[in-house]
Amino acid sequence: MMAETLSPVTIYTDGACLGNPGPGGWAAILRYGEHEKELSGRFRDTTNNRMELRAAVEALNALKRPCQVELFTDSNYLRNGITKWVHGWQRNGWRTASKQPVKNQDLWKALITAVDRHKVNWQWTKGHAGDELNERADSLATDAARQVTDKDLADVEEQNSTPNLPIS
Repeated sequence: MMAETLSPVTIYTDGACLGNPGPGGWAAILRYGEHEKELSGRFRDTTNNRMELRAAVEALNALKRPCQVELFTDSNYLRNGITKWVHGWQRNGWRTASKQPVKNQDLWKALITAVDRHKVNWQWTKGHAGDELNERADSLATDAARQVTDKDLADVEEQNSTPNLPIS
């Protein structure tokens, strides 16, 4: 039997927080062939690391079927967490090497679930260094954070809308 060929998708993610903690936004840009989709969201009370994680979770969950993903982030916390630290955290009952509870466990667990559907290659890109798509994701995330109102959810609550990238 032939292995299924996964569709290639490029994703750029970013998170922003006005104050840390404070109002935050996340954004992702997904490219599939000639198609491009921008996603973003906001939370009333959050941190920059939670927004970085949220951007990756939402972007991967937006893909309708398993894909070969090149995911670019300027967050070492996100990239190192998913490629180096998360397996140890799981082995240690979601404790760090210093026996402290892992921060943002809910989003790390959501990210593991989202990643499991895809083959993801995690790429680091330097923030604010002229990478066009990284700069655009940063701008979208910052704009989302600036649009936060008192009616927006705090980050510990779930948003129930995940747009789907039209991959058939």
